[in-house]
Amino acid sequence: MLRRMTRSRRSLLFSAAAGAVLLAGLTGTRATLASTTTAAPPARPNVVFVLTDDLSWNLVRYMPQVRQLQNDGLTFNDYTVTDSLCCPSRSSIFTGRFPHDTGVFTNGGSDGGFGYFHGHGEESQTFATALQAKGYRTAMMGKYLNGYQPAATLGGSRPYVPPGWSEWDVAGNGYPEFNYDLNENHTIVHHGSAPQDYLTDVLAGKGVRFIADSAAAKSPFLLEIATFAPHAPYTPAPRDANSFPGLTAPRGPAFDTLPKNAPPWLASRTPLTAAEKAAIDTAFRKRVQAVQAVDRMIGQLRAALTKAGIARDTLVVFSSDNGYHMGEYRLNPGKMTAFDTDIRVPLVAAGPGIAHGATSRAAVENIDLAPTYEQLAGAPVPSNVDGHALVPLLAGGSGANWRTGSLVEHHGPDVQADDPDLPAPNSGNPPSYEAIRTGTYTYVEYVDGSREYYDRTTDPDELDNLAGSLGPARLAQLHAALTGLVNCHGGTACWAAGHV
Repeated sequence: MLRRMTRSRRSLLFSAAAGAVLLAGLTGTRATLASTTTAAPPARPNVVFVLTDDLSWNLVRYMPQVRQLQNDGLTFNDYTVTDSLCCPSRSSIFTGRFPHDTGVFTNGGSDGGFGYFHGHGEESQTFATALQAKGYRTAMMGKYLNGYQPAATLGGSRPYVPPGWSEWDVAGNGYPEFNYDLNENHTIVHHGSAPQDYLTDVLAGKGVRFIADSAAAKSPFLLEIATFAPHAPYTPAPRDANSFPGLTAPRGPAFDTLPKNAPPWLASRTPLTAAEKAAIDTAFRKRVQAVQAVDRMIGQLRAALTKAGIARDTLVVFSSDNGYHMGEYRLNPGKMTAFDTDIRVPLVAAGPGIAHGATSRAAVENIDLAPTYEQLAGAPVPSNVDGHALVPLLAGGSGANWRTGSLVEHHGPDVQADDPDLPAPNSGNPPSYEAIRTGTYTYVEYVDGSREYYDRTTDPDELDNLAGSLGPARLAQLHAALTGLVNCHGGTACWAAGHV
C-alpha cells in the first residue's frame, strides 16, 4: 500500500592463482605495478560505485577526495562512454552491452528511456541480478534511468523496484536536489526544501548506513550511489552556494572555436556572445559548487569502510555517465557529441591489490564495468555481454593486447519536450551518428553522409576535421572497422571487432 511520509571479504580483485590465470590469458601482458601496492587479496570484494551525472574531466581538479582516490588507486585516462547521453550510457553500464544490443539510444520514446529498458526485459540481466545471485547485498541509490517514476506500480500492488536490488532508494526528478520523492524499498518518502533534504547528502547518509549494516551482517555487498549532481540546474548544497567566487569556465583552444571543415550540424554556429560566455561562467561555477557535496560523500563512504574494518576488502569506483561541453566548439552547455569533451570521462578505481597512483591508457568503455563486477564476485559473465572485464588492468596489466577501438552510438536530434537533456538553443544537437575512437584518432559517420576524422596525436583538441582529405582506401578501412563494431554482438565478437 502506498503511503507518504515527510523527510525523513572479503577482498579485492581475485586470488593470486586466479590472477595469474587471467594475466597469462593476456599474451604478452606483464604486470606493471607502481612501487606502493598491497598484499595479494582473495576474491569476492565489496564494491562501492559512485556514478555522477554529466561530470566532465575539468571538474576533477576541484574534488580533493577524487584526487585522493587517484593517489590511492588507478586512473583510466582513455575511458569512454557508448553514448554521451544519460539513459543509453547507464543502460550500457548496467548490462555491459552496447546501445545496439540494449536498444536504448535515447532518454525516452520508442528507442530509449526506462520504459524501453523495462519493457524489453533488460532489467533481468544486470550486474545487480548477477551479484545478488552470488549472495551479495546490492543497493541502488539516487538516479536510475530517465523516465523512472518512484510511485509507479507497473501493474503491481506497490511502487516498483527492479529485480536484483536488496536495497532501493531511488528518485525520479532529483535534478533540483530538493522537493523530490524517493522510492525507499516500495515506500514513497517525500523530501522538502530544508538544508538536510539536499539529495546528495541524503544519499551519503543512506550509503554510510548500508555499509555499516552490510559489515555487521558479514555479507559481501555492492553499493551504487548515482548522484544527480552536477546535472543542470547545477544546484549546490546550501553550504557551498557562495564558494569559489569569481571562478570562470576554462578557456582552452577549443573554446569559442569552430573546427575546420565542421560537420553540417555545427558548421553554421556563430561565435559565442558576451552574454553566452557569462552564462557559461556562471554555470561552470555552479557545477564546481555542486560537486563539492559529491566529493564529501566519497570521503564519508571511504571513512565508513575504514570504520567498519572492510576498507581492505572493498573496491571503490568513481565515474560519470557522460561528459559535458561548455563553450567548446562555440557550443552552449550540453553533450551528445562525439568530441572528447562529451565521451571521455573519469574512471578511477582504488582498493587492495591496485597500485597506488597508477594510470592506464587502455581503451576501456562503460560496457566493461558490468563484467568486471561480475567476474570479481565470481558470477558468470553472460556470453551476450559486449564488454570485457577490467580485472587484468586493475591488477597492473599493461593492456598490451587490450582492444584498440571504442564504439560510440547516438540517435538524434533530440526533440523530446519532456527530456531533461533536451538541448538548449545552440548547445549542440547532432543527428544520428556512429563513431570509433582509438588512442590516436576519432572517426565519425553521420546519418546524413557527413564524416569527421580527427588525428588526436597532432590535434588533441579536435579542431581540424581531416575526413575530406583521406583517400578512398583509408575511408573504406575506417568504415569497415566502424561497421564491425556496430554489428558485433556478445563478448567474443565485440572483443575481436574492437581490435582495429
